[in-house]
Amino acid sequence: MSGKRQAAKGGKQGRKQEAKEPWAYNRVMDKPNILIFFTDDQRFDTIGALGNSRIHTPNIDRLVARGTTFTQAHIPCGTHGAVCMPSRAMLHTGRTLFHLEDSGNHIPEEHTMLGEMLREEGYRTFGCGKWHNGRAAFNRGFDEGDEIMFGGMADHWNVPAYHYDPTGKYDARLPEIKDPPNFGNNVVNWREADHIHAGVHSSEILADTAAHFIRGHDEDRPFFCYVALLAPHDPRTMPQEYLDMYPVDEVELPPNFMGGHPFDNGSLKIRDEMLAEFPRNPEELRQHNAEYYAMITHLDAEFGKVLDALDETGQADNTIIVFAGDNGLAVGQHGLMGKQNCYEHSIRVPLILSGPGIPEGGSSDAYVYLLDIYRTLCDLTGFDVPSSVEGISLVPALTNPDERIRDTLFFAYVSSQRAVKNRQYKLIEYCPRNRGRQTQLFDIAADPWELTNLAADRPDVVEELRGVMMEYREAWESGHTERSARFWERY
Repeated sequence: MSGKRQAAKGGKQGRKQEAKEPWAYNRVMDKPNILIFFTDDQRFDTIGALGNSRIHTPNIDRLVARGTTFTQAHIPCGTHGAVCMPSRAMLHTGRTLFHLEDSGNHIPEEHTMLGEMLREEGYRTFGCGKWHNGRAAFNRGFDEGDEIMFGGMADHWNVPAYHYDPTGKYDARLPEIKDPPNFGNNVVNWREADHIHAGVHSSEILADTAAHFIRGHDEDRPFFCYVALLAPHDPRTMPQEYLDMYPVDEVELPPNFMGGHPFDNGSLKIRDEMLAEFPRNPEELRQHNAEYYAMITHLDAEFGKVLDALDETGQADNTIIVFAGDNGLAVGQHGLMGKQNCYEHSIRVPLILSGPGIPEGGSSDAYVYLLDIYRTLCDLTGFDVPSSVEGISLVPALTNPDERIRDTLFFAYVSSQRAVKNRQYKLIEYCPRNRGRQTQLFDIAADPWELTNLAADRPDVVEELRGVMMEYREAWESGHTERSARFWERY
């Protein structure tokens, strides 16, 4: 066991220094590099090689061929309207949704982060892009970085970012400016950053930053490189050539497109839902979907730069790559625009792993969460799992296509929604404040678009899944948050 796990609490600064001693580097010389490429708001069904012939993703398709895809990867929804915040905290801590602190707005020291564990095992750790989990945590996980954006979203063409600050303060502020060089009257507001990119897209900035890091890596220890994109999160803007690939009149709306949600789920007027008119207009939603696909095709092209950097430096064969998205997105499905719900389009995400020991061209339909990535990487690298990690290793599913990992999954959105699913059915319960309870039951095996509510027809299944939900309540939620208590009081 490493000195990090043996040390007493309160000695973190000393342990960080300890990891930089030569013996620590020597111990990891034969370990693989780790690259996590994390997209923002990318739904599970937005990859060409995985069955969506309407979208162009040649570089993600390359990764599908090189590795193993988890076709049933999920987030457990979120305890905050900014669903990406707890989702990212779960990725970096391996903890379940209600066992985060303050919905992941910051990460306490007793929750050992993935980058923190790897750097203390001797890895060179580098982070860039979106960090939505508190400034104090960033430098615990990364001893290097660049183009760091603290917060949830930004104009892709005017990204406020920081260079790596060894002090961890990140306290500079700059005016956000639109449409250079006409600076005079275009200051929108002050952004916390030490530089702002004007006229360069966020996906290009971050892919170039990661590729530059990879090409410059020549140390006698492996690296952990975390690349957190801002795309395809709105505002959905990208170079025109990518939008031209998706003529609006050729965009097909999904079968579950609706003019509005059939009832008030408690989150119909939040920011995400205000991005389109009410009732939802098919032509407007075709435009939204064209832009969504175009942003993904653009980020795919930028992802290709990172893959090329690994190939050209001879590091591809010794690098574990994790490609994943932080949450899904409705974009008109069920009359919704955002991810603040428990439908498949919002809780299912892409997850692809490739690298040494991972089968090429593989596929698994195991029931997994993104929070399982942490423990999986521990197993793939042979490191001890910190005691704060709660996820399940996916290595058995990599080696055995029949491995299911879990039989059921649990989802929760703030104090208004709870859901469970097994291999055939999904139960969603709604208890928004002052709106009464609503129940939905879908046969997701026969009705993957979740169109027909069977709650009144199959009370036996409803009761069975309610029992499963109560078991998850005890395991995940008992005694944890006020929002948890409010849902169950109304339930």
